[in-house]
Amino acid sequence: MWQASNVYVICSFAAIGGGLFGFDISSMSGVLGTQAYKRYFGGPVSYRQGGITCAMPFGSLVGALSSSFVADRYSRRSSIQIASVFWIVGSIIQCASINIGMLVVGRVIAGICVGIASSICPVYQAEIAPKEIRGRVVSLQQWAITWGILIQYFIQYGASWVGGGPDDPNQPTSAFRIPWGVQIVPAVILFCGMFFLPKSPRWLASKDRWEEAIQVMARLHGGGDVNHPKVLAEYQEIEEALRFEREEAISSYRQLVAPRMLKRVILGMSIQMWSQLCGMNVMMYYVVYIMEGANIASPLLTASIQYILNVTLTLPAIVYLDKFGRRPSMLIGSFLMMSYLFVVGALQASYGVPNVGSLKDKTNSDISWIIHDNKPVSKAIVAMTYLFVCTFATTWGPTSWTYPSEIFPTKIRAKAVSLATASNWFWNCILAFAVPPLLWNINWKMSFIHMFLTAPETKGKTLEEMDDVFDSGIPAWKAVPKGSRLDQLQKDIEAGKIKIQHPIGEFLALLGCGSGISLHMSSLVKRTRRRSTMDFKKAVRTNTFVRQP
Repeated sequence: MWQASNVYVICSFAAIGGGLFGFDISSMSGVLGTQAYKRYFGGPVSYRQGGITCAMPFGSLVGALSSSFVADRYSRRSSIQIASVFWIVGSIIQCASINIGMLVVGRVIAGICVGIASSICPVYQAEIAPKEIRGRVVSLQQWAITWGILIQYFIQYGASWVGGGPDDPNQPTSAFRIPWGVQIVPAVILFCGMFFLPKSPRWLASKDRWEEAIQVMARLHGGGDVNHPKVLAEYQEIEEALRFEREEAISSYRQLVAPRMLKRVILGMSIQMWSQLCGMNVMMYYVVYIMEGANIASPLLTASIQYILNVTLTLPAIVYLDKFGRRPSMLIGSFLMMSYLFVVGALQASYGVPNVGSLKDKTNSDISWIIHDNKPVSKAIVAMTYLFVCTFATTWGPTSWTYPSEIFPTKIRAKAVSLATASNWFWNCILAFAVPPLLWNINWKMSFIHMFLTAPETKGKTLEEMDDVFDSGIPAWKAVPKGSRLDQLQKDIEAGKIKIQHPIGEFLALLGCGSGISLHMSSLVKRTRRRSTMDFKKAVRTNTFVRQP
């Protein structure tokens, strides 16, 4: 079967899994205000609506925690396909819901997909991509999330006008069934398309399927040449890292809590935690209340502008993250977002008044504080809100997915990233019931200090060099040595200083390639697709394969 070999195409397509995350985030926002939804489900409010909304984050938490078992056993690619099946089944149940119980079950099942996809898609992208563009292609995950939010928002907004519009008491149920049904489409595309993408070479290597791993690396990084210096260097790096992990003779679960690895696990979980507690979810979920309090424009209009800004401003991170670095992105983003939130709070405190008496009407009855008759202050609040979203989209949004996916060794990568993503979903559930102002005044000051003290720079390093970065003893706030071991190894191979013989090269030598005997590599790999390296060597020694004249 034909498989894609362009890294950008592979990682962009896999990012559709992130798009499902975006669909999840805005899966309820556009239907809550429709008369069809309120009438059909009995006007759920308070804890009942909270339970419906939180059903999907709960499923996502379960999916994130279980994702490593699927990814380590069946491959990263297959786990993404399994996640797609969960989304399709969950969306069908939601679309066909006849009561709240059925709706909740559908959202939990779809949430399992989001948990698996949000954990494994970044891992798959990181293991496919070369170090020079790893940050760029993993950032596509965040961009896909923003697109999912935007697309689902406008699908729901359009569907809300079915019948007589969102205020029509006899509005048909298609107002909410259409958006819940349409979201099946990207999952079907993702499931089918993944058949045409390669499996992770690092996962293949971890299963001793070296022939397939080398062929994948050759197509991705060597133009199909298994003896390309970059392919040989990468093979050597992966092989040494796996050999070191196996010599430690420690289970992957025990390794998660080993002192040298535990700090990385906590760091990955903390980054995902701060990405939730920074205030971005408050901005996305409660922007309507913020704009009502600013008393300046239509809440629906201001929300749509914010979603568009979120999509657009993620692009600079995709382009520049590998040049600018992960650490500066998190530190600068923390400081700027903290500043914007303080300004919004200060303006509200200084110029706002209680929303009581003549100020309160049916359009703003759901807020308790308002800026009255002061357009410059209202515009400043809106501007700070938009700047906050733009800053998150350019800094913490992409980095919060890139950093955890690259700092762990192959043996525990899926498990550690699943814990980090589970942290994201745990705090997502907490925020559904939290009071936003309590979070705004302290968290970005705290996260700035945390990242400054614990998060070293990782740009330009291979996944196999992360042990050197974290175990070097160099404080996080000091620069790590520039350059990559892989680059030097590649140069030495090109100069002929180092000779590296990978399994396929050994097999060719055994077959007598030095004497002019050639072998069709595609046939060789196809016939040994499921064999281990030792079985393959045995087959060669017993002359199983036919030599070509």
